[in-house]
Amino acid sequence: MKERDVMRSEQSRELRIEHLTSSEIAEAIAAGAHTAILPLGAIEQHGPHLPLSMDSDHADALALRIARKLGAALVLPTVRVGYSPHHLGFCGSLSVRPSTLEAICLDYCSSLAAHGFARVVLFSGHIGNYPIMRDFEPRLAAALAPALQVIVYGDSAAILDAWRKSAQSVAGLGSHVGGHADVAETSVMLVLHPEKVRPDRAAAGYLGTVDEEFLRRAFVEGVDAVSPNGVLGDPAGSSKVIGHAALDAVTDLVVEYATAHGARAACHT
Repeated sequence: MKERDVMRSEQSRELRIEHLTSSEIAEAIAAGAHTAILPLGAIEQHGPHLPLSMDSDHADALALRIARKLGAALVLPTVRVGYSPHHLGFCGSLSVRPSTLEAICLDYCSSLAAHGFARVVLFSGHIGNYPIMRDFEPRLAAALAPALQVIVYGDSAAILDAWRKSAQSVAGLGSHVGGHADVAETSVMLVLHPEKVRPDRAAAGYLGTVDEEFLRRAFVEGVDAVSPNGVLGDPAGSSKVIGHAALDAVTDLVVEYATAHGARAACHT
């Protein structure tokens, strides 16, 4: 079989456990698939031009890319509703409490160890989940040890930086990245679900500096207090080329982190 055909076969192989049968999952684990990927998302406003599913759709896609790059991994169903109280000023946005999100992750992961999984990698397609994940990581790890190693990717600042670098390198639009419904997220959705994008409604939102102080204000007062249309950044100039670059960059961040921490754990066993 040619190398190109092998790559196509790998891309088409089903990795989502919800689309596999129980026996197929058992066979995959027996063949060495001991890693589970747990993606977290959100159902929240994304400006006037993107659907509320943006973060969960993003998490779905990243999880498959991460699993393929790591190898020997299967993908759990995305936790589609996340921690989004700062978006509740916009109609339709949903949110769960931090304790609820933690409990869901614990319940998901507690099901894994008995089936032969050895580690779980958590990440989020929604930036707002990251403070909650960083907080519950030690409790989750303690609750699941030693049966299951927990690896939580928690560097949301690195994700924003990767988006800026992607938009800058492709189109000189790094300044359009604000972290929400901006050129990066819109470009990602153009890759994943272009039919869900309303380009005629796209408009810039808050264009100032997105730093820790700003994020604290947005979390406390709500995104609607700092951006009336719910956008942080500017979607102008969005393209599939930027979307592919952003997806690749974030995939690499999580894969490199998971690989390094998995190797570190192996050295201590």
